[in-house]
Amino acid sequence: MRWPLITNLPREFNFDFVRLAPMAAVFSAVLIAISLGSIAFRGMNFGIDFVGGALIEVETPKPLDISGLRRVMTEAGGEDAQVQSLGQGNGAILRFRVPDEADLNASTQKVKGALQAAFPGIEIRRAETVGGKVSGELARSGIIALSVAMLLMLLYIWFRFQLQFGLGAIAAILHDVVLTMGVLSLMQLEVSMTSIAALLTVIGYSMNEKVITFDRLRENLRKYKTTPLRDIINRSENERLSRNLITGTTAIIALAGALFFGGPVLFPLVFTMVFGVIVGTYSSIYVALPIILLWGVRRDEDDPVPLKPASARQG
Repeated sequence: MRWPLITNLPREFNFDFVRLAPMAAVFSAVLIAISLGSIAFRGMNFGIDFVGGALIEVETPKPLDISGLRRVMTEAGGEDAQVQSLGQGNGAILRFRVPDEADLNASTQKVKGALQAAFPGIEIRRAETVGGKVSGELARSGIIALSVAMLLMLLYIWFRFQLQFGLGAIAAILHDVVLTMGVLSLMQLEVSMTSIAALLTVIGYSMNEKVITFDRLRENLRKYKTTPLRDIINRSENERLSRNLITGTTAIIALAGALFFGGPVLFPLVFTMVFGVIVGTYSSIYVALPIILLWGVRRDEDDPVPLKPASARQG
């Protein structure tokens, strides 16, 4: 069975993507500035994976008493006590640190007991503890994983295509990572090791988009050796636009269920992936390709021969 929406999509478009590149560059620069500003001044909502301490998820029988929960945790020995409402029912996530990490488990049990005494009927759904040393190692591991992924992908693109293709891809992926971290900062979504896994997934998806983009561009460069690079970029993107729309929409539909019904624990992970699909598709067109256009590619060029418009080719 064929879906009408897919079968009715044109096989070829005739958009002038390159003409919009300067406006897209300004748009991306503004988004990057907002993202970096939010990261610098608002900060990231790092989970206990990175800062250490304890996390307790609770549900109270009565409406949340945020100040009361914070007071009980502080009186029981918890430092930097934080209460985050889950936005549904009376659930909340409590975070705190303790002065002596050697007593982390005992302090967590003490806080749980104090909560149960102060709020009869409170339900402790889960409790997690991570020491400061472990959290530091996890943070280093996350940074190393992202750095190694970037380096290996640069080398792969360099050897498969040309150096400027690799630099364009890395610039686009850095663009994706900064914007993704920026939106996590703006929304104050928790950043945990799961978020790092989602970020690596976003990088992988984005790199796959770049490889497909560059593959089509290289194919057309070989086919139209005397055509201006600008026209070849436009043709390549118009040829694969239907594929982009179908692939991106399918990925978002697949994630939508978990995004809306997966609950607060899954939301940061799935939201990161959905946002990454959108921004990764955008950066393939308006970050990676403009860099290649500015840098140029190595090929033998004679007198440029412009491509015919799509309408003329179809006629």
